[in-house]
Amino acid sequence: MENKFKFSRIGYVYVPATRIDESIEWYTRHLDFRLIDKFHEQGSYLAVLHHPHQHSIALLLVETAEHKPLAIARNGTSFPIMALNCPDIEFTHRRLSEDGINPEPLMSIGDGGEAKYFFFRDPDGNLLEAAWSIWDPQDDYKEDFLRSGE
Repeated sequence: MENKFKFSRIGYVYVPATRIDESIEWYTRHLDFRLIDKFHEQGSYLAVLHHPHQHSIALLLVETAEHKPLAIARNGTSFPIMALNCPDIEFTHRRLSEDGINPEPLMSIGDGGEAKYFFFRDPDGNLLEAAWSIWDPQDDYKEDFLRSGE
């Protein structure tokens, strides 16, 4: 059977970083990313980061001299540039709070708490969302993440 899809999935997401090495350290320490590669291209560095899920998309930190966080406004209010799934969102909220990340309060959606989320910012001011829902897809973890215990 021949596939007729023009696209099959989101490949990666770009996020600006003014101090790329500090951002790499922050994303790996606080958000469970792992650095896969860092290379110089078109006058600045790019860092490729992966999460432990087998089919997760990559995050590419793009070094930039200009401090211009990505910004999305929804009805005049800041909206996150991406959402990161959490298997245990209460644990994630508590750990980020303990690490001084200052996440916003945990919010619930639906009558039975079918979804929960909170917002927080990275070192460059990019607004991120931590999210959990009963509809999150199940996926296997990458073996090298499991073996290393990270």
